[in-house]
Amino acid sequence: MTAETSQTLDRGLRVLKLLADTDHGLTVTELSTKLGVNRTVVYRLLATLEQHALVRRDLGGRARVGLGVLGLGRQVHPLVREAALPALRSLAEDIGATAHLTLVDGAEALAVAVVEPTWTDYHVAYRAGFRHSLERGAAGKAILSARQRPAGEPGYTLTQGELEAGACGAAAPLVGVSGVEGSVGVVMLADAVPERVGPRVVDAAREVAEALR
Repeated sequence: MTAETSQTLDRGLRVLKLLADTDHGLTVTELSTKLGVNRTVVYRLLATLEQHALVRRDLGGRARVGLGVLGLGRQVHPLVREAALPALRSLAEDIGATAHLTLVDGAEALAVAVVEPTWTDYHVAYRAGFRHSLERGAAGKAILSARQRPAGEPGYTLTQGELEAGACGAAAPLVGVSGVEGSVGVVMLADAVPERVGPRVVDAAREVAEALR
């Protein structure tokens, strides 16, 4: 801790991170052990976080993340979208295909930013807010492949006709962005994805990742 930081705020944020990493919640004793502080400090932290609905405690006394975090989370997507738009515009114009940023939302892939090319006669219509399974489509499969790939190793995924007949896609995962799991990709009307698209999508994903760091 430096002189410019708040120890109490730091501990409160650590509590939220610990609770976010568990499905069954944590007791005061467990939090006390993980934080390395006494139980009185944990009680005070939980009471404060509960007042803001960021933490809730069940009948058994286990603390869990509260619904108040949803209100904070809704503000994340606009910030991520704004940071990604320059790279997406460049990708869409360069490839002549609809570019998108997709993030993980539970077990689904959620398109949070979409940019269509301005110079093509036709292109695939794709909208922000579109959801699909992570197991289908280039965007979701790129995210799943990143979970199996060594950290920091670039790569891309190609698919054909999985979300829309006659359309193919290419996507690359975001790498090295703490707290964000997603991919950048393009979708186009074609029999196959041209060779240069895969590496270009990887470059765009790298640009978006750098903008989000």
